[in-house]
Amino acid sequence: MKWYNFTFLVKKGIHAVWHNRMMTFASFCVLLVSLLMVGLCLLAGLNVNQVLDYVEDQNEVLVFADGELEEGQINQIKIALTNSVYCERMTFRDKDATWAQWRNNTPEAGPIYGYIDDYMGDYNPMPHTFIVTINDLTKISDAVRDYSQIEGIYKVSAPHDFAAFLIGVRNTLTVIGGGVIAALIAICLVIIYNSARASVFSRRQEINIMKYVGAINSFVKTPFFIEGMVIGILAGAASWGLTKIAYSSIISMFGNDITLWQALGLTNLIPFNDISLIVLGLNCAAGAVLSAVGTIMSMGKHLKV
Repeated sequence: MKWYNFTFLVKKGIHAVWHNRMMTFASFCVLLVSLLMVGLCLLAGLNVNQVLDYVEDQNEVLVFADGELEEGQINQIKIALTNSVYCERMTFRDKDATWAQWRNNTPEAGPIYGYIDDYMGDYNPMPHTFIVTINDLTKISDAVRDYSQIEGIYKVSAPHDFAAFLIGVRNTLTVIGGGVIAALIAICLVIIYNSARASVFSRRQEINIMKYVGAINSFVKTPFFIEGMVIGILAGAASWGLTKIAYSSIISMFGNDITLWQALGLTNLIPFNDISLIVLGLNCAAGAVLSAVGTIMSMGKHLKV
């Protein structure tokens, strides 16, 4: 196809967007709603994953060492834990800090502490404690096994039940979320295809006339393809704007200093500005491809003249 023919067809396709404004508006609305639904579901999925990552990062394994260990032995344990493949980060709390924290948190046991101070002097029953955050929740049992074998460690405490619960929640939400998004995409494709077919059907006589005068298929398809792309890009941009408004409104709900939401990690949701350009690009690209391809696919039988 020669360049001046191509530019003519592009202009014709763009002009058709306004010339057939009723069908354009219908296709635009269908694409807008479809892209909005899929986009919000994808963002919800990303944020659920973000929240689960935050909760998992708070999951800690407590490693207890004998309070009578020498400083060199303590340093060896620190090195072993820090160099572990399961360790995200490690915090050390010596027995004196643990004892002080315990006494501050249980003031009602003051008489007992008084007895210890009076009759046992500097006795400290607490162990040295290493607080290790595991980088992979599914490996928590392996971490406990390995840490228990380190010399000087006499106990490792880990929330196995909580870890199993989180893993189950993540797997379940992944399956459900993937199924919902796949169903929405399938529904949107069907709706977009039917909308495009209705638009093409309303202009079947125009297609037939072009075929009767000898126009080749590519010459007939190109304006419709360009028209579909323009509608898709416009719908993608509008969908991005509505997604930003809806998403920002939801995010603002979790912006207040509320302890429960903070504990659940709902103050660590992804800011829209961080993904704004990505969402805009994906919306416009998806809208353009779906609309253009749907339009071309719906032209099949009308080209057989």
